[in-house]
Amino acid sequence: MAGRSDPTPVDALREAAPDGVDFDGLRVARDDDGFRLAVPDASYDGLSAAEFTDVAREHRAYVENWLFWHAHAPQGDPEWAFLRWVEYADDLTVPERVERLDDGLTREWGQVAVTVRGGDGRRRYDLRHADEADAAPDDLSTYADPHEARRLRTFDDDGDYRPLSTAPTLRHGWAFEALDPGDAVRAVEGFYPATIANWHRERGGTLDVTHWHDAVTRQTGIYGVVRTWDRGEGHDHVNWVAEACCADSQCLKRREWGYDAETPLDADGGEGVFPCREPCSLVVAAARKWTRLESEQSRTYSFDLTPSEKEQLETVVDAVADGRVDGVRDGDTSDGANRFRARFLRAKLFDDDGNLCGVPTDRDA
Repeated sequence: MAGRSDPTPVDALREAAPDGVDFDGLRVARDDDGFRLAVPDASYDGLSAAEFTDVAREHRAYVENWLFWHAHAPQGDPEWAFLRWVEYADDLTVPERVERLDDGLTREWGQVAVTVRGGDGRRRYDLRHADEADAAPDDLSTYADPHEARRLRTFDDDGDYRPLSTAPTLRHGWAFEALDPGDAVRAVEGFYPATIANWHRERGGTLDVTHWHDAVTRQTGIYGVVRTWDRGEGHDHVNWVAEACCADSQCLKRREWGYDAETPLDADGGEGVFPCREPCSLVVAAARKWTRLESEQSRTYSFDLTPSEKEQLETVVDAVADGRVDGVRDGDTSDGANRFRARFLRAKLFDDDGNLCGVPTDRDA
């Protein structure tokens, strides 16, 4: 015996009418006087079953939209809210969305461009690197399994391991095409784990933030040394950590944690679409190293530098910190971080043991 086919959108709406429907401008009910159906620009009362069918077909965009969100989209609150955000459901009416879904609606989630297209009441989702949203399909490697996203996030374009999944170094050259709603969410979470859930909690006012003080006081073992850094007027150490690790140039999350609930940090928290609710393992590991380095006693060193040499050293540090060294052209000797200028400075100022201006590092004083 052949299996029963899924009900049509109109049949499904008719079955739901006794319980009432109020969604995205569509309102449906059934009482002793018959069916009632209303959309923003029309209202019908006392409809027979046949009349209800005709009216529902006349407003099929609303009916198909209702069925998609209640029968085909993931029903978990975070995933449901995320997919509605992708297609601007809070900003566009149903007819406006239906029209624009033909060409596709796109949102950026970190460095992932999520594009949704629709037709016949369904949705399909394409994912690409945001830099390649308009690239020709033949120029990209296409994937269908959403779990491939976890592999793609592991290494950058140079093949280097990415210890932070939300670093702005996501590799290029890939595409996921025509994913169903559930697979689209799984792929996004593969690239950026837990970001959808935390984004949804923040929107609902329930994001549980763990601030620096609480995070470091629970560190044990080799990371217990970080607790000794939980001090200082103005909490300069923590600001330095946040400035080094939590800017948009280093992480696409938007930092929401401070020193504690009453003490925000001066360092910029970034502009990312999804929040950072606690100091991550990379931040704690870096802070452990810096804690040990900062425990050293200061020494006074004297160097003779020209003004241009001082400025060049400052430029080199900035270039390394901002990750722009690879972008400095060999022929651009006007840039202080130019490779040949740096080599000239080393040849002039470093002795055979690598000491700046021949001044040894005094570690035994």
